[in-house]
Amino acid sequence: MTPIEELQNRIKKLQAAMREKEIGGALLIQRADLFYFSGTGQNGHLFIPAEGEPTLIIKKSVTRAQQESSLDKIIPFSGWGALVDLIEKTVSPSSVLGLELDVLPANLYFRYREKLKNHRLVDISNIIRQIRAVKSDYEIGQMRETATISQSVFNYAKNIIREGMTEVELAGHLEFHARTLGHQGAVRMRGFNQELYFGHVLTGDNATTISFFDGPTGGSGLNPSFPQGAGANVIRENEPILIDFVSVLRGYMVDQTRIFCVGKPPLHLHEAHRQAVKIRDALAEMGKPGVKCSALYEKAKELVNEAGLSNHFMGYVERVNFIGHGVGIELDELPVIAPGFDLPLEEGMVFALEPKFIFPAEGTVGIEDTFAVGSDRLVRLTNFSADLQII
Repeated sequence: MTPIEELQNRIKKLQAAMREKEIGGALLIQRADLFYFSGTGQNGHLFIPAEGEPTLIIKKSVTRAQQESSLDKIIPFSGWGALVDLIEKTVSPSSVLGLELDVLPANLYFRYREKLKNHRLVDISNIIRQIRAVKSDYEIGQMRETATISQSVFNYAKNIIREGMTEVELAGHLEFHARTLGHQGAVRMRGFNQELYFGHVLTGDNATTISFFDGPTGGSGLNPSFPQGAGANVIRENEPILIDFVSVLRGYMVDQTRIFCVGKPPLHLHEAHRQAVKIRDALAEMGKPGVKCSALYEKAKELVNEAGLSNHFMGYVERVNFIGHGVGIELDELPVIAPGFDLPLEEGMVFALEPKFIFPAEGTVGIEDTFAVGSDRLVRLTNFSADLQII
């Protein structure tokens, strides 16, 4: 159960932001936000007024919500009329209400607009995402525990990888191992139509296959219905194997990538991997409160250009325009380490850095680790040797 002090601190931050923006209250329904502010992912609404106590209104399951949440006011959903009455008795008439318009389906938005016709509805999602971007000591502690699963997965991978295995066979072994350690299975993403199943396990040229997924690697997947991730490709000698694995424990995730190889990959791939580690380490030293996210990206580009690898950085034919992304209870949180993203780092922000190089017909090399912003540098939460792992 999320400690009540933790929930209260999060709610107070949201209430302060609402008062500053003259928003009377927030009505939250997205599961990750419900879990963040209430401690439960049960189906319902969380109404947080700018002043006063929040109310959790649950459709299903009320019993589970009462067991999982430490909030005081948890009531069953008894119809739209009762929900509207609760809001209108709590906040002033014609007050502004905030909704998560970045994820709210249009048909639901139209229903809220009809039911809450006395109020002006505004988007509160960016306020929520900025609050969630800065993790508490409790949250970072949760993510450190998650990192133990990630480390175990990579240790296990080193012991079981063999020539002749298919990608999906290796992925299945790693997923089973992670589940036995408490991995919840689901990897939440906020972006529309973005989805992921544990991560990417890709070998050789399949690690260069482009997909819809908003990342530097895609993979073929097993069919066009879910066209990303592990496929039927066979692990071969001297080809790099990319394992980009998201571990999730009690809602909190870390993102980590390592490269393995049965035998030795070509020297130019080994050198590119070494440069990726160099970039990771340079950004870890540079990252501190006040440094802009865009400045980290520009430093990475500078090092890439010096290494003569700009044609392969974060893609080849189609590139992604970032080198890092926030992680927490969703995989695509703030901040984003990207050009033009001038948000300054704050102590407590957590994000994954993933410098990667894609070589057509050969494979992908690089590294990814999850970091917390400390007082004077980035603090690595994920642990496993940065070396290219030779089997």
